[in-house]
Amino acid sequence: MTEPGLPAADADRLALVTERLYTAVVGDVLDAIGRYHQFLPSAVRALRPDLPVAGRAMPVLMRDVFGPGERPFGGLTEALDQLQPGEVYLGLPGRSEAACWGEILTAAARARGAVGAVLDGHHRDTAAVLAQDFPVFSRGAYALDSGPRSAVVDYRIEVELGGVRIRPGDLVLGDVDGVLVVPREVEDEVLERALAKASAENLVRREIEAGLSTTEAFAKYGVL
Repeated sequence: MTEPGLPAADADRLALVTERLYTAVVGDVLDAIGRYHQFLPSAVRALRPDLPVAGRAMPVLMRDVFGPGERPFGGLTEALDQLQPGEVYLGLPGRSEAACWGEILTAAARARGAVGAVLDGHHRDTAAVLAQDFPVFSRGAYALDSGPRSAVVDYRIEVELGGVRIRPGDLVLGDVDGVLVVPREVEDEVLERALAKASAENLVRREIEAGLSTTEAFAKYGVL
C-alpha cells in the first residue's frame, strides 16, 4: 500500500523523486534500513551531470560474440521495442569494451517513452547523444562497435550488477553522484524517509548558515 504523501500514479511518483530527491539522501536511508549494497559501481557516471534519472529498471543482458554471425546485436532491437514509458534501459554487457549504446539507441528509447539508460559499459556517438537531452550513465565514451563483439541474450529479467541485485520494475535513481537501485519491497518506506531527511537537511543548512554550530545542529536534528 502506498504511504501517505507519495503519489499513487507512477509518473507522478517518478516526477516527485526527480524534483525533490537525490542519490546521497536516498543512499543514506537505504543504509539506515540495512540495505548497504544498492549503489552501482562508481565508474558508472552521468554523461550529462545536469540530467538526473528516475525510472523503472528494464534490465538487458548481453554476452560476448566473435563476429556478427547470422544475427548481429542478438535481441537488441526486440529489447528496445519492449521499453515502456517511465523505464530505464539497464544494460549489462559481457567482457567486451565495445560501446553498447549510441545515437540510434537513444532515439529509439526516447521514442518509446523511456526516461534514461544506465550501462555497465561504454557509449559512443557522444555529441549526438548529448544533443537529444536524454539521461545516459556509462563507464565512458569508446567508439568501438558492439555489432561483431556483443549480443543481447535476454531482457526484462533479474540481474546482478556490481553486487547489486536488480529486478524489473525496481526504482533506478541516478545523478551526478552516481546511480542506485531501490528494491520495490522497500520503496515506499525509503522514499518517505528520504523526503523527510531532505527537508531536515535543508533546515539544518539554514540554521548553520544562521550561526548554529555543527555540533549543536547534529545534536538537535541528527542530520549531517
